[in-house]
Amino acid sequence: MNQMSANTDDGLLIVSEEICEQVIRRPDAFSAVEAVFGAMARGDAYNFPVVREAIGHADALYGFKSGFDRAGMVLGVKAGGYWPGNMAKGLTNHQSTVCLFDPDTGRLTALVGGNYLTALRTAASSAVSIAHLARKDAKVLGMVGAGHQSTFQLRAAAEQRDFDKVVAWNPHPDMLPRLAAVAEELGLAFEAVTPEELGAQADVIITITSAFEPLIMADWIKPGTHIACMGTDTKGKQEVDPALLKSATVFADEIAQSITIGEAQHAIASGLIGEGDLTAIGEVINGTHPGRSSADEITLFDGTGVGLQDLAVASVAARLAREQGLVTPVAL
Repeated sequence: MNQMSANTDDGLLIVSEEICEQVIRRPDAFSAVEAVFGAMARGDAYNFPVVREAIGHADALYGFKSGFDRAGMVLGVKAGGYWPGNMAKGLTNHQSTVCLFDPDTGRLTALVGGNYLTALRTAASSAVSIAHLARKDAKVLGMVGAGHQSTFQLRAAAEQRDFDKVVAWNPHPDMLPRLAAVAEELGLAFEAVTPEELGAQADVIITITSAFEPLIMADWIKPGTHIACMGTDTKGKQEVDPALLKSATVFADEIAQSITIGEAQHAIASGLIGEGDLTAIGEVINGTHPGRSSADEITLFDGTGVGLQDLAVASVAARLAREQGLVTPVAL
């Protein structure tokens, strides 16, 4: 995993959103996220407790995700949150910045814009799950959700399998053209469908919504499907029928987070599955778990989003920006 060097003699790097978009690509994000999931499963990387609070102003949620990757020598914190009124101000609702520190000295080494990288690392997470768990012959990709993040998800997923068609559903159908445009750009057929039709057709399904109720039911899913649940990252959120987790083999980015704020929270609470029924995706990456065991097996990835993902991609962005001469170190 190519990370930023620990040398802080050069001063502090400030890596803007524009520079992040310029230097880091989907394969960079994929490799960084895959490596950090593997490190987490080996016990070489640790996420620290998440802080997330309603601040009592502008209806905003603000918090911190942090951790240390001993394998990649990356230490830092992502600070930010959700401001629901930002869209009216011409800003994205999610705002975040990543601070990277030298693990050897504790000195601040980089400030990295976190908005673009958050979208990129979230898409990389589902792409890693598709790469390791979906059937090799998967041809139809199902998209549940058509918000800002959905186009990142579609582009990243399309690089993992030889899909020939995208089927999609969104609670607000007027948002589907943005997905249709990306599918056309990628040379994939596109069809807007009902949720039931989506389950009947799709070999791989990505859910990326902010729902608080199941949008996809267990009996709609055909054998052999891989589902990446990417929207549930808060207590109470929900995208799929809890019974689906009982009938599937369930994998998670981080098990402790999955059972408390991820999609698994509901199946756990209703007693359909236990914590022991979840496997860290890093175990599949490391080869300590076989992953998919048959063509008919339903696999499900609960992608809650962890701080180490943000730190990993931010570290790569900082390294690439410095190597390409796009940033000038400053004294703090």
